[in-house]
Amino acid sequence: MPIKIPRELPAYRELSAENVFVMTTDRAEHQDIRPLRVGIVNLMPTTVTTEAQLLRLLGNSPLQVDITFLRMGSHESRNAPPGHLEKFYQSAGELMDRGLYFDGLIITGAPVETLPFEEVDYWDELAAVIDYSAGHVWSTLHICWGAQAGLYRRYGIEKQPLEKKLFGIFPHRINGQNKALFRGFDDEFLAPQSRHTASSREAIAACPALNIESETPETGVFISTARKGREIYVSGHLEYDPLTLDLEYRRDLARGLPIAIPQNYYPDNDPSRPPVVRWRAHAHLFFSNWLNYVYQETPYNLEEM
Repeated sequence: MPIKIPRELPAYRELSAENVFVMTTDRAEHQDIRPLRVGIVNLMPTTVTTEAQLLRLLGNSPLQVDITFLRMGSHESRNAPPGHLEKFYQSAGELMDRGLYFDGLIITGAPVETLPFEEVDYWDELAAVIDYSAGHVWSTLHICWGAQAGLYRRYGIEKQPLEKKLFGIFPHRINGQNKALFRGFDDEFLAPQSRHTASSREAIAACPALNIESETPETGVFISTARKGREIYVSGHLEYDPLTLDLEYRRDLARGLPIAIPQNYYPDNDPSRPPVVRWRAHAHLFFSNWLNYVYQETPYNLEEM
């Protein structure tokens, strides 16, 4: 939450320049407060687990957040418990037909990254959601394949296959300081990656609308943004639990798939030892920063966006 101080206080200008959340007394006195409305398009195969992962991070804030889970009506999920989607999710198409507005929207990854976008059975519906978000959502957070889908739909940036799966915990650096999403971040931070494809750095850098906010030579672009943070593309999985990569690794082993030990994850690269979590603090900070950014910037009347 922002701190409320008089505009005339000498510290106001300095803190504002550092992107510390400050609010002038006069603005606070005239500000209306309401819950943030955040939608989640959950496309992950681990439906219930992903819900808990995202809600854990979104809940680590004093802000009140109303969550709406959205499902693709054109896709029949085989991974959610029977009746789960019908009970807890709403049809994305129906919400768009009603013209609902959201402060924030999250589009998750999906286990379809090796398919061309147009071959994904719910692509047309998801593309409609991405288009709809431009005028009905203040800030949309795209994760992993969801980021690739957003970059492709909005800017025509194709995804490219990697020689081998990018899998593990990797250090990332921030391009510059004092970005709203990176308040409180260290110069270098760790984040999980788990993907077979990547969006071209050259294509992202060549697009005037996009800004590369965080990257590393080993993993490529980690976070890019557009429209001053109203579009956010995250190539990895800050939301992952401590054992998510372990479960993915053992799942692929059991299926006989070619999978390497996730890098920088197990102590001494020994899968018999429990992993050490080294990304949790920055995950909470990133989602908290995003919510605070949305809280500060979204109009009180969403229809005014």
